[in-house]
Amino acid sequence: MLFLDINDPAFDTHFSSILSRSEETSAEVLETVRGIIGAVRQQGDAALLEYTNRFDRLGLDDAAALEITDLELRQAMANVPEADLAALKLAIERVARFHEKQKTQTWLSTEEPDILLGQKVTPLNRVGIYVPGGKASYPSSVIMNAVPARVAGVGEIIMVCPTPGGEINPAVLAAARLAGVDRIFRIGGAQAVAALAYGTVTVPQVDKITGPGNIYVATAKQLVFGQVGIDMIAGPSEILVINDGTGQPAQIAADLLSQAEHDQLASSILITTDRTFGERVAVEVDHQLALLSRESIARASWDRFGAIIVASSLTEAVAFSNRIAPEHLELAVSDPFGLLPMIDNAGAIFLGHWTPEAAGDYLAGPNHTLPTGGTARFFSPLSVDDFVKKSSLICFSESGLRRLGNDIVRIAGLEGLEAHGRSVSMRLKGGQ
Repeated sequence: MLFLDINDPAFDTHFSSILSRSEETSAEVLETVRGIIGAVRQQGDAALLEYTNRFDRLGLDDAAALEITDLELRQAMANVPEADLAALKLAIERVARFHEKQKTQTWLSTEEPDILLGQKVTPLNRVGIYVPGGKASYPSSVIMNAVPARVAGVGEIIMVCPTPGGEINPAVLAAARLAGVDRIFRIGGAQAVAALAYGTVTVPQVDKITGPGNIYVATAKQLVFGQVGIDMIAGPSEILVINDGTGQPAQIAADLLSQAEHDQLASSILITTDRTFGERVAVEVDHQLALLSRESIARASWDRFGAIIVASSLTEAVAFSNRIAPEHLELAVSDPFGLLPMIDNAGAIFLGHWTPEAAGDYLAGPNHTLPTGGTARFFSPLSVDDFVKKSSLICFSESGLRRLGNDIVRIAGLEGLEAHGRSVSMRLKGGQ
């Protein structure tokens, strides 16, 4: 963990290791993923079975066994305690209610009497959502990807989730059933992305792939982009907390560790105007690390990519935050709404001491699939807009084309596109 003064001349040098922490796509990873995608494209289910059996230690001999059955879903539901099911249902209800407010409708404009313009909003036909397996099980990832797709009106939602050793958390399957996922496959990695992008006999081709994954999944999404749409390239999780010396150090420490326990590459940063407060938070983090079941992961993250930064003012702290463009930004200050207008770049903003980042992860309502690695400068959280496409509508009457036609012809001439201009001028001359 770094303890830094933002005005130290060597600050940028010391902090650069955190900014560059994201996994870089090595030539070896790129070659491996290209090989997997190529094999799935050429061999379909045979390659999918081979990779799934090898990487997830399964012994399947029939591609049909890659799909989770309705019986397995019912058994999963039966194995989840009622209180947990109730919590999942509450999360789904709240996330759906929030995303309903994002919906846009087809619209038409009749501002000009002889020209009709508009936009047609159409849900995607079929989408694939990737849910990580392995280190942890994430029913919340199911909810955050499936619910906005369902709200948008997507025709079919296909879920892929690796099952290392044949195990899958029943809560993940329960969340999928409750959120309206149509089909689920026990596949993961680059092979799952390839199957969704190109389709096999067993796995249907989709129009878009969303959801986080490891470096192999992220690289595969990059390589298939253009064949299908993708949401974003997600990197390691991150949190930045801005603090003015108010609040409880133990609570801030817990917030920092809520990201550190995700992944050894996660980054947790506190920037405070009160050095003593920062020192107390550092002590609390060390104390709380020993209490975590994922201590080794959280400690590796905190030791390598954690930081406590002392700023001379909140204005300075906000400027630093805007430069970093964090995935999660907590305004743990006495007047968070006073700082809010100054925030330009953040995936999600948590306001005040009673709004821990975990509230947004699970059931506040907004989506927790957020831009990472500084991409909040130009990316937005996953939303209903990711699951629809928009078509422009244009309708000229004769008088409308006669009114604007000469200018259309003129601009076509500026570009040297003779046929463009002629397609208009012929109509203006009566079809000749």
